[in-house]
Amino acid sequence: MIIYNAEMYTMTSSEPIRDGYVVFDDKKILEVGSGDGWRSTVTRDVRAGETEEMIDAKGARLYPGFIDAHSHIGLFDDGLDDEGSDGNEIVSPISPDLRAIDGILYADRCFREAREAGVTLVAAGPGSANIVGGQFAILSTYGRTLDRALVEPYCAMKAALGENPKMCYGKENKAPQTRMGNAALLRSVLSDTIEYYEKKLQSEEKWKEYNDPDRKDGDDRPERPDVFEKDMELEAMIPVIKGEKPLKIHAHRQDDILTAVRIANEFNLKYTLDHCTEGHLIADILKEEYEAGQNENRGLGILSDKEKPSGGKLLGIIVGPIIGDRSKPELSNMTVETAGELYRAGLPVAIMTDHPCVPEQYLALSSALAVKGGLPEVAGIEAITSTAAKILGIEDRYGSIAVAKAPDLVLVDGDPLDLKSDIRLVIGGGRIVADHRK
Repeated sequence: MIIYNAEMYTMTSSEPIRDGYVVFDDKKILEVGSGDGWRSTVTRDVRAGETEEMIDAKGARLYPGFIDAHSHIGLFDDGLDDEGSDGNEIVSPISPDLRAIDGILYADRCFREAREAGVTLVAAGPGSANIVGGQFAILSTYGRTLDRALVEPYCAMKAALGENPKMCYGKENKAPQTRMGNAALLRSVLSDTIEYYEKKLQSEEKWKEYNDPDRKDGDDRPERPDVFEKDMELEAMIPVIKGEKPLKIHAHRQDDILTAVRIANEFNLKYTLDHCTEGHLIADILKEEYEAGQNENRGLGILSDKEKPSGGKLLGIIVGPIIGDRSKPELSNMTVETAGELYRAGLPVAIMTDHPCVPEQYLALSSALAVKGGLPEVAGIEAITSTAAKILGIEDRYGSIAVAKAPDLVLVDGDPLDLKSDIRLVIGGGRIVADHRK
């Protein structure tokens, strides 16, 4: 397929490509350029007996598919109450073995509404009832089934601080009842995982010695080791303490944000700060933490070299939901200016809907409000494309229009952050998944 005659915003350059074109198949982008360069591709392929579908953009703007870096789409079903609520397992405050992919209703019509609005990729996962809620996934909004839509079945481990875990368990006279309890439980599961992992390694080493094929005749065989009993909760946490998966930490109030930073530094974790409602009040502190995290020895978990500087690695901040009321005390300082303040401090900022808090199709509108609050317009687009992809760790495949990237594209008849602009065409996985052309 070829889209040509577009004003193309690749997100790899500060300036758009005028009269731009992009050539792609169902797996990747093959060619990006300007002018009539696409005609030689057509001529070559026609001679080879191949044909393309050619789309004249007629000067409309072309962007990468929009990405929501924090959502619960499919886990709280549209139009349903308790019977469609699958985002929180409020039985134990520590539930890392829960997987978003086992609870998402991919038939929810919100996926269709999302892709029709240009949102082609979402990070979706458990809510914030539990201190450790389970595994977030990254998936497209245009797959035939959930499994075919998966980009990353486990992209991050959800954690939550602040009011939500307290309110869910404190009223039942269970821990956590306080913010001290929140932090203690998070530290406990991290410490337990490290101890568990060390025992697992020891067990594997003993079995390796027991089954050593190079043992010489006459050598005494070691005593048969005990069978190592797996703990599925702690197994799920191993990638976190090894620095392979980030903690995706729900935190609104500045003290909760700083507790997240403190614990991440203690355990040398990779992490993102999600919501970060009062982040603008401590933007300078968060900037220092982000810069410190650029040290190559940060965020490596238990594998950190203790002789070198170590600590947490802040990957970025995901702000939102921006549309909504101050529905609880920890939102008392909520403002549309947060994203702009954090960006000006030098932090990577993505925008979320937190669907269903804000319906998924209003991701671009959410970013537009952040721009109205002081986020530069270019950064507003980046917050739902390239920066969102970078924070999620998928920038090598998504978030920009470049050769070898995924063919997810959005054609808009104007500025996508302008409410009056209309989506003309959405490409997902190299095929048309929404067509609003007249």
